[in-house]
Amino acid sequence: MVTLILLIIIYLAFISLGLPDALLGIAWPMMRQDFLLGLDAAGAISAVVTVGTIASSLLSGTLIRRFGEGKITLISGLMTGLALLGYAMAPSFIWFIILAIPLGFGAGSVDTALNHYVALHFKAHHMNWLHSFWGVGATAGPVLMAFILDKTDSWRMGYQTVAGIQLVLALVIFISLPLWKKHGALVEDQQASQEVKQEVGKPITGFAVLKVKGVLPALMIFMFYCAAEFAMGLWGASYLVQERGISLQTAARWVAFYYGGITVGRVMAGFISFKLNNKQMILGGIIIAFAGAVLLLLNLTNMTSMLAFVLIGLGFAPIFPSMVHETPKRFGKEIAQSVIGYQFTAAYVGIAIFPALIGVVIDNTSMVAFPLFILSCVALQLIFTVRLNRMYITR
Repeated sequence: MVTLILLIIIYLAFISLGLPDALLGIAWPMMRQDFLLGLDAAGAISAVVTVGTIASSLLSGTLIRRFGEGKITLISGLMTGLALLGYAMAPSFIWFIILAIPLGFGAGSVDTALNHYVALHFKAHHMNWLHSFWGVGATAGPVLMAFILDKTDSWRMGYQTVAGIQLVLALVIFISLPLWKKHGALVEDQQASQEVKQEVGKPITGFAVLKVKGVLPALMIFMFYCAAEFAMGLWGASYLVQERGISLQTAARWVAFYYGGITVGRVMAGFISFKLNNKQMILGGIIIAFAGAVLLLLNLTNMTSMLAFVLIGLGFAPIFPSMVHETPKRFGKEIAQSVIGYQFTAAYVGIAIFPALIGVVIDNTSMVAFPLFILSCVALQLIFTVRLNRMYITR
């Protein structure tokens, strides 16, 4: 029962993690008009968020040993909730840059810690369902923002509402803190009662992890996956408004369909994982996302563009959680934490660099660069996935 309740708390934490992810992309067309900014300024905000996330991800091992997963999750919820509340009250653009630091820092440690915990102690379907709850948050964010924009025409009210939800979830995590201690004691008792203890080799740390066979291709997959996933949320609404001529409220709903595709896809992937292994699910997801990216590039009709968003979301669904869950199997439990830390760092680098860069390219060329970028990222994921699978063909 303790394990089940803790798993529910972890799922709630991932809802909290996903809630803010698409807000900027949805609200930005209106926000930039209020502050008289260019389209690419959103990239600067997202880059600072990601720098904070990278920093906390790299420090995650030290922070977790110092405070534990429960307190890290609580601190994360408080930091993101307060930062989003600051966004709602920000008087100028510089405040978005300043508040982006705690917003990013609040996400990094909890993301790495909880993913590693679930990868080691739960099954593949738990990992997919865990990330489906991130999708619940990521889908609910744009839906709430679209609804509030439609009713109040105020992006500030949208940020204020999401901030309130974040702080309530932080309160739930605070109440659950004694449960983390009970679960830790339960795990220790189970380990102590085992008659045969598993021999653990010496862990590899630092840059030596990068020399392990297959780590670099894995890092590339994470980098290009997260670059594409984040870019869809950041620039998707702007693309639909400019290229399809639809309203911002409608575009926000379509972006919500994209995140809904990720959410539903991960719920489905949890069940599919009983029949298919992680490698098969990763490859299948990439193929579906590639088809969606081609459809997005063709830009035929409003209906096909909406379908493209859904297909890309469905295709993206199993990639990230299956890659994380496969990590201990590919590289061994001894270095799994270090490898996952580097994989998350690569993911955040992809988020920090490429979406901001594509914003600059769009500003100086046209919105056609957006679907070309998505298609290129998915193609590179396919190339590195095939290469990685060949390295571990016997496993």
